[in-house]
Amino acid sequence: MAQKHRERPQSDVPLLKKLGPGLITGAADDDPSGIATYSQAGAQFGYGMLWSVLITTPLMIGIQIVSARIGRVTGHGLAANIRTHYPQSLLYFIIGLLLIANTINIAADLGAMGAALVLIAGGQSHIYIVFFALISLVLQIFIPFPRYAPILKWLTLALFAYVGTVLVVHIPLEEAISGALLPDLSFKREYVAMVVAVFGTTISPYLFFWQASQEVEDQRATFGDEPLKEAPEQARAHLQRIKVDTYIGMIFSNAIALCIMLTTAVTLHVAGVTEIESAAQAAEALRPLAGDFAFMLFAAGVVGTGLLAIPVLAGSAAYAVAESFRWRIGLGLPLAEARGFYFILTVATLLGVAINLSGVDSIKMLLWAAIVNGVISVPIMAVMMLLAAKPAVMGRFVVGRRLRFLGWLATAVMAAAVIAMFIVF
Repeated sequence: MAQKHRERPQSDVPLLKKLGPGLITGAADDDPSGIATYSQAGAQFGYGMLWSVLITTPLMIGIQIVSARIGRVTGHGLAANIRTHYPQSLLYFIIGLLLIANTINIAADLGAMGAALVLIAGGQSHIYIVFFALISLVLQIFIPFPRYAPILKWLTLALFAYVGTVLVVHIPLEEAISGALLPDLSFKREYVAMVVAVFGTTISPYLFFWQASQEVEDQRATFGDEPLKEAPEQARAHLQRIKVDTYIGMIFSNAIALCIMLTTAVTLHVAGVTEIESAAQAAEALRPLAGDFAFMLFAAGVVGTGLLAIPVLAGSAAYAVAESFRWRIGLGLPLAEARGFYFILTVATLLGVAINLSGVDSIKMLLWAAIVNGVISVPIMAVMMLLAAKPAVMGRFVVGRRLRFLGWLATAVMAAAVIAMFIVF
């Protein structure tokens, strides 16, 4: 276990320092593949998809608070808790699908980052892809977690690039608000498929595993902190911190998604550009319509968000596998003490590189990643809600009625999205 450092009481800690796992998780949700999905939603349907962000925000807040509380209360991540309380067959099935989906997402994100940097600086995307992968691995493997976590936090600032693009383009507010609150809903295949894509991109399984495990990392790295089941006197401060951190992180995440949809709606959709397959393509299409500054902001945002998302995707896979096999975890340990954990993290990242170098169209593979994420999110969310309501797991800190309702509502909505996905496809 990494040496713990002394920290002030939570009540004395400034708000910025309280933000951590929730903020990073929310920001990582707006990865290059997510940017591509939100760009396509705005380009294809204009303001007609803005309502989806209003729906996903409270659902995302609820389910991410549940995952964070499981980690902080029990002192173990999701995979470890599933291993303890459910059959191994269910655990291995979930972890296997998670690995597949995360690897494909890593490949798509690396590909989008490489393409975006080519647009900005020229050169060869394959060289950039390898460079970004190596930077991600070096940061995770060789920088201790207490110094690495602030780096991830600062990387969230990259998302403000998309706030900048909204400020550059002209937004007809009355029309946008009307489209968001009074949408012209459709049951056509393309529209339903996009709703499923937005929901699946926003509420993804890797985020559950990451935030729960980061709460465990934070607890183990902080002097005097223990799992709340063992130190109930610490509960008030930490549960309040989790609530504030997650609210801000998920609202931030969905606000950025809204900015991306608005930007592409008022530029690409209005100009009749309705087919966007990647974040880099969205940036390139913006140049003649919104100018070079908007183009540069959008493209730079792709690179910045990718640098944040790839460690989260690879790290969540490593946490899940390591916990499943009782290996030592995680980013707070040196390489020699957590070889299995870092091996999975490295393999997931390098496989993402290999997919790009092999010539496979990683953008098209995103569809399959979205399908896998959508399907496995439902059983994972259901298992999380059952874990969070069990006194044997959570002790006196089982989730309350309001959070239980919100978590099960999110599960039901995702289940409906999966059903819709099979219907339209």
